[in-house]
Amino acid sequence: MSENAKELREKLMMKERRGAATYSAEVLAQADAYCEDYKKFLDNSRTEREAVSYVKALAEKEGFVEFDPDGSYQPGDRVYVINREKAIGLAVIGKNGTSNGVRLAIAHIDSPRIDLKPNPLYQDNGLALFKTHYYGGIKKYQWTTVPLALHGRVVKLDGSTVDIRIGDDPKDECFLITDLLPHLDREGAMKTVSKLFTGEDLNILVGSRPYDDSEEKDLVALNVMKILNDRFGIEENDFLSAELNFCPAYPTRDVGFDRSMIGGYGHDDKCCAYPSVTAIFDTKLPECTCITYLTDKEETGSDGNTGMQSDFLRYFIYDLAKLDGNEGYRVLSKSKCLSADVNAAFDPTFPSVYEAKNCSFINEGVVISKYTGHGGKYDTSDASAEFMGEIRAMLAKNDVKWQVGELGKVDIGGGGTIAKYVANMNVDVVDLGVAVLCMHAPFEVISKADIYMAHKAFWGLFN
Repeated sequence: MSENAKELREKLMMKERRGAATYSAEVLAQADAYCEDYKKFLDNSRTEREAVSYVKALAEKEGFVEFDPDGSYQPGDRVYVINREKAIGLAVIGKNGTSNGVRLAIAHIDSPRIDLKPNPLYQDNGLALFKTHYYGGIKKYQWTTVPLALHGRVVKLDGSTVDIRIGDDPKDECFLITDLLPHLDREGAMKTVSKLFTGEDLNILVGSRPYDDSEEKDLVALNVMKILNDRFGIEENDFLSAELNFCPAYPTRDVGFDRSMIGGYGHDDKCCAYPSVTAIFDTKLPECTCITYLTDKEETGSDGNTGMQSDFLRYFIYDLAKLDGNEGYRVLSKSKCLSADVNAAFDPTFPSVYEAKNCSFINEGVVISKYTGHGGKYDTSDASAEFMGEIRAMLAKNDVKWQVGELGKVDIGGGGTIAKYVANMNVDVVDLGVAVLCMHAPFEVISKADIYMAHKAFWGLFN
């Protein structure tokens, strides 16, 4: 007797999307509790330096110690390595060491922001301002009239360093990029959004009071410099050896009457970085050595010695392989990686840019992106069917809710992740992460349930 249509559909067809309705009350409670610590991480990790410092402190509490390439390690030992305070790797030694490759979860901890130019300070008509150079892909208009905080490090001529963080506390001063009132911006209203602001328009307002009433010029800028000198001991020339940037000055918040979502700055990609860290914390004695690696510079192409195109991670894996008497390149060829990166969540306000059958949705679990890139799959790694099958099985085994996702319609969307650089090391890799609304905006939104599923997914890879 043939099966009826309902039975056959249940057996053969993909299940319809049901969002948070598919989660039990217990899982949703676990997700809500998990996200309280995530919100603390996000608020304390505005920059990659801050993220590395925060993760290092957490890791040391979890028993991780600094890696010694000449040391000796046993299964279950926990080590970390840091690259120039901007990238960090956490490893748990497996029962089989590196003999069967390593298991990798790699996320990036840089986010779009506004950087200072090397010579930023100037005065114009009684106002002191900073010249800036934006970092990563932003919609410039989104960053105007937003309260901004100053974060970063200054290296002085004597080699000493000063870390600066101003604006996060509501009692602190804040800064902003000004915008023109609508009454005087009829010409601007006729422009396309991409031409409304140029990079040179993103100037930060930092002061308006002169140092004194003398006839000296640029006294407002002088007063700003005097305040910085009194507070941090820096001079104007010290900007040449500084990494200072501006990011939103407001805290992470719950979103929605049901508090089911989190709004904040830097979900891309810290909503994948944090669960990859907690997953390795919860990994005690894996079969293979497991590594969580948090890298820098993804938003600008992964170049530089702290980006994914650096050999730092490769050398760390080679050192681990050497301890086991294995060749590093052979270990890499047996390794498996989840490139922990976000994808764009479907936004019902802008449906025309998405292809509904192949995009990701809030509350539908982690997003597997078989490939990213743009157009005809340029600039991407395309995961093999075999590896996709392995990941599907792993997610099913660990009861992880998941979905597939592409970044918009084929000829409209596109973007890059670090997956292609991992694949170039002959490692099996696929992107897996959290769906994000308002990606690259100063205030992004994710689902609490989705980030908790990411934690479970990375733990499943390791265990």
